Amino acid sequence: MIRLDKFLCETLGVTRKQAGKVLKEERVCVDGAPVKNGALKIQNDADVEFDGMPLTLSGPKYFMMNKPTGYVCSHDDAFNPTIFVLLDEIGAEKLHIAGRLDGDTTGLLLLTDDGQWSHRVTSPKHKCDKTYRVWLADAVSQDTQSQFIEGVQLRGEKDLTLPAQMEKVADDEVLLTIHEGKYHQVKRMFAAVGNKVVGLHREQVGDLILDPDLEPGEYRPLTEEEIASFLPKN
Repeated sequence: MIRLDKFLCETLGVTRKQAGKVLKEERVCVDGAPVKNGALKIQNDADVEFDGMPLTLSGPKYFMMNKPTGYVCSHDDAFNPTIFVLLDEIGAEKLHIAGRLDGDTTGLLLLTDDGQWSHRVTSPKHKCDKTYRVWLADAVSQDTQSQFIEGVQLRGEKDLTLPAQMEKVADDEVLLTIHEGKYHQVKRMFAAVGNKVVGLHREQVGDLILDPDLEPGEYRPLTEEEIASFLPKN
């Protein structure tokens, strides 16, 4: 059940005050009859019309974005632009990020208003793999890969990191796959082995790979198959 005025806010993208105005003007019908009472409780799939146009609540939203550098993963920031200014979507203020990226990190960003789904992406117990392309200040030492497989000690952490897989691309460039999401984890892992990250780009989360057609700052809805890839398999 949902209040009629809230239903209008969701479906029309209007404020509560604007919803009250169209109700008073008898522009909204429920089950064929005009309704003025915004507090009326209706079913989510109720027969509601606005100026004769049927209204239905859309389901949860899921988006993939190619995050550009310089944008922060927050709804509000006093000093930096946020990734939400890049979204041209009704209800964008209700979206949250499933796995944040630092302001100087680019690549695959997932946004949704489905809390249970984002929990599947971010909760350590689900061990959702995340693959990053990493550029380093110095050449990768020969024993870095074995150190990451064994786990490294991050400053301020009690336990070692979980085993991570590293593929060398160039002397100072690697692909790193981690299975947890500690604060600044990739940067801290390389700092722990005496190197410094100078560039970081997330390419993959779980089975989902960043769409190569998305330019920095662009986004698109996820397909049903992409959404389902994070859900339990039957």
